[in-house]
Amino acid sequence: MSCLERGKSTILFLVRPSSINLAVFAYGIENSWISPMTKSLQSDHSPAGEPLSDYQISWIASLLCIAAVFGAPVYSYIADRFGRKAAVMAILLPQAISSAMKLYPTIYMLTASRIIAGLSAGGIFNIIPMYVKEISHENLRGILGSILVMAQNLGVLVMYLLGGYLDYYTVQWSIIGIPILAAIVMIKAPEAPAFLVKKDKIEEAMQTVAFLRGLNKDDKRVQDEIDCMRKEEEEFKSLPNVELKDLFMDEKWRRGVIIILVASTVHACNGAYAIIVYAVTLLNKAGGEMEISTELQSVSFPIVMILACVLLALFVERFGRKPLLAGAYFISALSFASIATAILLKETGTYVAPAWFPLLTMIVCVFAYAGGVSSLLYIIMTEMFNFQIRAKVLGIVVTYIWLLESIQLLVYAPISNLFGFHTLFFIFAAINLLGFTFTCICTPETKGRSEEEIQRIIRGHVNKDC
Repeated sequence: MSCLERGKSTILFLVRPSSINLAVFAYGIENSWISPMTKSLQSDHSPAGEPLSDYQISWIASLLCIAAVFGAPVYSYIADRFGRKAAVMAILLPQAISSAMKLYPTIYMLTASRIIAGLSAGGIFNIIPMYVKEISHENLRGILGSILVMAQNLGVLVMYLLGGYLDYYTVQWSIIGIPILAAIVMIKAPEAPAFLVKKDKIEEAMQTVAFLRGLNKDDKRVQDEIDCMRKEEEEFKSLPNVELKDLFMDEKWRRGVIIILVASTVHACNGAYAIIVYAVTLLNKAGGEMEISTELQSVSFPIVMILACVLLALFVERFGRKPLLAGAYFISALSFASIATAILLKETGTYVAPAWFPLLTMIVCVFAYAGGVSSLLYIIMTEMFNFQIRAKVLGIVVTYIWLLESIQLLVYAPISNLFGFHTLFFIFAAINLLGFTFTCICTPETKGRSEEEIQRIIRGHVNKDC
């Protein structure tokens, strides 16, 4: 292989994982789509033909999460049976179909489009990270993996900007080509070498590794990497099959799984996800009179989320996982309690907070979510369990979180309409306070510890290291 060819392969190796994150970028757009579109859909000139009610908006919003519950296991099966590349392509097709369906925005088409988008969303955090990890060199996996969260937040930012200043149909035409572009990029993308080794296609796996690393096929480094993959595959096959019930019946795993499930419950019901999805609506109802439009105010959310991700990458190895997660929950609890109190005082006529106060507290909530609550759970979880059960636990937790987030979006409208927004925010404050307490008492610090060390801490009684 010539120097020119090696350079070209290396560039492709760096660009392709980032290009694949176009699927995550499209998910970020879809995930936040309902926020800027609610104003248009509930207007007198609604593209749906009639103004949609709060309950209809709530159902449309939650359908993505509900469908993702069923999509997650389907994409896991596709990835194991047909390959990682096929699974990524299978994510992009529903994304394109969902975007096209929104060009005919009847209530039935919007419902169907969100279900289809939700099915593809079920594979986003299972398949994309897996594929990027398996085609990337170990020295760049952390950098390329961090692009995933960044791509999602950039998608949210773009959706808020487009939805805030363009009409409904212009927005749809602007985003419809993103999954199509990603699919074109994927056509010539290689299959993951680890999957090829799993299917005993060693020669093809060697060619793929050589191409991705910019090396000759007969280079010793290519052979060493393939040998490592074969060893991992043989070791995996030699392990006993772990059933779902074993995770709860086996004492060596039960406590860790329970800790993660409780932590996942608090994570999913934290409340920041509702702010992201219903940003414009919340600012209209909870915010004060400001010269800046609520659409422009909402743009601050994805911006601070991107900043939070950058800061987390800088400090997570310095301060550890547990202190940052506990701090994120505590800050969230204070922020939700503050805005709930401000709303309650305003409704009773006791005191009116400054117009900027609701926006500031919501910004703090999404900052703590993006820089701690959202990311650190997955980091802790992957470090707590070995690869024998890691995939199974991750699949359970991702499905469970999708289910809880769909419930959160469903109850948003009934609770806020029946009991007021202050009640909703007080509930979120209590949940975050519970998360802070649970993290301090039960969640282990995983930074710099092996899986065996972490499991010994978990299986023991709660102590200062726990």
